[in-house]
Amino acid sequence: MHHTETKERPRRLNKAAAWALTTALLSMAWAQAQAEQATLRWVGCGISKKSYVTALAKAYEERTGVKIDLQGGGATKGIREVAAIEADVGGSCRRKLRGASEESAAELVPVAWDALVAITHSDNPVEDISVAQLQGVMLGEIDNWSELGGPDAEIELYVREGKISGVGHALRKVLFNDPELEFDTADQRFPSSGPLEKAVAASPHSIGVTGISSARKRDVKILRLEGKEPNYENVRSGDYLLYRPLYLVHNKQSPKSEEIKKFIQFAYSKEGMDIISANGTVPYLEAMHLLRKSRNEIFKARGNSDFLAQTQGRD
Repeated sequence: MHHTETKERPRRLNKAAAWALTTALLSMAWAQAQAEQATLRWVGCGISKKSYVTALAKAYEERTGVKIDLQGGGATKGIREVAAIEADVGGSCRRKLRGASEESAAELVPVAWDALVAITHSDNPVEDISVAQLQGVMLGEIDNWSELGGPDAEIELYVREGKISGVGHALRKVLFNDPELEFDTADQRFPSSGPLEKAVAASPHSIGVTGISSARKRDVKILRLEGKEPNYENVRSGDYLLYRPLYLVHNKQSPKSEEIKKFIQFAYSKEGMDIISANGTVPYLEAMHLLRKSRNEIFKARGNSDFLAQTQGRD
């Protein structure tokens, strides 16, 4: 009898240990699932990330406990990964491309306004550039700084790779109304805005175009356009001509659609808009009149009436 008891006791202990281990594993799995549910993965353009998303995500986590895992990758990634439900929410500084099936499932919600700016080396004496001059530089028709009131030195033009990046697409649409335009005379091409900005900061005779929200955090000179600084008030009023919306991207079919919707609603709340403003970025609802302000004013600045007539009413 005593011998039987010594055999059964270890079995009972093993069962208890197994049950405890199973319970612990289930608890860990539940906790991990809860953590994953309480995390949203954001991908998108670096300009959106720097201008408002980082601060907005931090405030949202403090308020709700939901973490926004911020990653970059550019506007195209921000749209297409969300469309494929490979990311929960995205950031874009361009609209969806017409006819691009890989973007069709994405929904874009405008949240803020950004300015495209021409930047050069901090020691460059040039302070201002006109619309016509910027177009000339981008097309290679102006290739010496002396034509802009600067030194007798060749202009080094730096541009983004491809045509569908947030900056590249917006620049072609807003400045030229031609999304397929080639910048054939560019001296260097960069995969994203960050490397372009760093290269301009290191190159005395360079020029490039990027977003104001990231440019103002670099050691570069931001040129006035038609005499107007790309500051908050000039962007909000539309007096600075190169402006564009910044978007949050979502997919209605996402399993986290309800939480994503809450984050977007937070961006539109008074608290959210105050956070966006505090970061020097204009909230979308604060400048709705920009939708009615004709973008053809940028072509009026060039004075090309024939081109104006051709582009009236185009998207």
